[in-house]
Amino acid sequence: MTAKEIDRIIEMAWEDRTTFDAIQHQFRISEVKVIILMRNNLKPSSFRLWRKRGQGRSTKHQAKRTFIKGRFKCSRQNTISNNKISKR
Repeated sequence: MTAKEIDRIIEMAWEDRTTFDAIQHQFRISEVKVIILMRNNLKPSSFRLWRKRGQGRSTKHQAKRTFIKGRFKCSRQNTISNNKISKR
């Protein structure tokens, strides 16, 4: 794997709403391998923080989610992506 791919996997793993299934679909690595990758690429304290944060989080597992389709979208997302919010 390239450094760019590893960085993206770490970023996706830190995101609350990105499931391990999405990571597996995009990068072809299982949840166990994501955990190993995180352990090898994060400082020990950061890894412990990530594991503590992810423990029991239902949004990280597709089967445990309470919603079937759709995703969360901030009401201001469009204005943020068009860079209007920072110009106020």
